[in-house]
Amino acid sequence: MRHDGRTTRSLAKAARPSLWLTTLSLLAIAILIGLGVWQVQRRAWKLVLIDRVEARVHATTTALPPPAAWPAVTAASDEYRHVSVAGRLLNDRETLVKAVTEEGAGFWVLTPLLRDDGTMVLINRGFVPADKRDPATRPDGDASGTIVINGLLRMTEPKGGFLRDNDPAHDRWYSRDVAAIAAARGLNDEVAPFFIDADAAPNAGVYPIGGLTVIRFPNNHLIYALTWFALAFMLAGKLFVTFGGGLFRRGRFVHERAGKTAARGTGSDAGTIVEPT
Repeated sequence: MRHDGRTTRSLAKAARPSLWLTTLSLLAIAILIGLGVWQVQRRAWKLVLIDRVEARVHATTTALPPPAAWPAVTAASDEYRHVSVAGRLLNDRETLVKAVTEEGAGFWVLTPLLRDDGTMVLINRGFVPADKRDPATRPDGDASGTIVINGLLRMTEPKGGFLRDNDPAHDRWYSRDVAAIAAARGLNDEVAPFFIDADAAPNAGVYPIGGLTVIRFPNNHLIYALTWFALAFMLAGKLFVTFGGGLFRRGRFVHERAGKTAARGTGSDAGTIVEPT
């Protein structure tokens, strides 16, 4: 009897993927694991953000930071704080910014508030539907004289929105970009680098509708992480089974009878044949 080693080696070799395919598979596994780890880190960051915002939203109202502190105002340290500010609204310089809210599609009304010290703060007074975009359709909503506005401090939005960039030249606004709006409306240089979302205190004449700040942060990072890890596990399992296919097969032993024929012998001169499992 004779063990055909060449047949066994060829079967094992055929069961293994090529070098480049193995390399690509290992690279894909590493990338999928990296994505999973990144989503776990994103989830931890999102949970901290949610806790921080919840604490600020339910905290007591404080005075607006003084102008000297405005350069130090950041999203991490100040956004969504309850603040209070007094001044006079410059209703003739309002800006309409595209919005989609629980009230439907329409516009945010951003109006400069002139304070006694000459500084200004943009106030997002709230939402108006498309048929109320013209200030003439809501004259009762334009407060006059010195007023006090309470609301949430929000950071400027300079990157546009709705997959579109702001177009100041044509007065089309898709995000609340404080610096661009201030420049377009000819405001002085002492404008706060943030704006304030007015609270739900009713306006005369109903519009604008305040208090519509969205404070919900989607947190699907755990699902994403599990998806990436599952894909990495499945790909690794497939690679292991494929690469180790030859190791899990029992060798094939074939006795070749003398001569050029490859006929299988019987009886005492028959070879031992072990089929792969």
